[in-house]
Amino acid sequence: MLHKTRGIVFSYTEYRETSLIVKIYTELFGIQSYIVNGVRKKNAKLNVGWFQPLTLVELVVYHKERHGLQRISEIRPMPALRDIPFDVIKSTIVLFLNEVLCKAIKEEEENQLLFEFLFNTIQLFDVQQPVSKDFHLLFLIRLTRYLGFYPIQNYDTQHPFFNLIDGKFQSQIPLHPYYLNESAALNFSNLIFNSADLSARLNITAEDKKKLIENILEYYRLHIGGFFGVKSHKILEQIFE
Repeated sequence: MLHKTRGIVFSYTEYRETSLIVKIYTELFGIQSYIVNGVRKKNAKLNVGWFQPLTLVELVVYHKERHGLQRISEIRPMPALRDIPFDVIKSTIVLFLNEVLCKAIKEEEENQLLFEFLFNTIQLFDVQQPVSKDFHLLFLIRLTRYLGFYPIQNYDTQHPFFNLIDGKFQSQIPLHPYYLNESAALNFSNLIFNSADLSARLNITAEDKKKLIENILEYYRLHIGGFFGVKSHKILEQIFE
């Protein structure tokens, strides 16, 4: 049976001589893997560029429940991204966020709120001018709301430590090593406070931003099984230096 759905491309791998296997986060079916035949032929109707990370697409697909590899009948970019493919900063941020999303989202089921957040946010980032170099930090905190572990914002001078396991600030150092000290917790609190505006700029040093992103990734690791091995933020650090 054919279904029309929107999707967000996560990744692809080359398959045989002319085909691709593409992982797409779809509006109707969650994460799905599709085989796309002939896309790497010389005169192919489809463009390999349509399968770059976080490309927004409209699909007509054949869908079979509990079937590992699905098939695409039609696909097109919708809407076509204007800046991300050509802007070095934006494309590097997208590569990092794509790596996180691939490791964080695994469900083969519909999640309308999460899908709408991702689809709309990618469009906003594509046209954002000037680009916020803190977008990825703000995005990752906002994303936790849809993944189910948004941190409780109860920071004050009486609660200066952040418990990475419980997801809240507390008055004393916990009896485990997964926490942020006073200075790191303050930066984390400011990030939560500013995350409502994805164009916000964080008033902290470059070194503090490096620590902050490591803290966020640790927070993800503690709340998502199998979340490890994210490396592309190191490329971001080089570009922002």
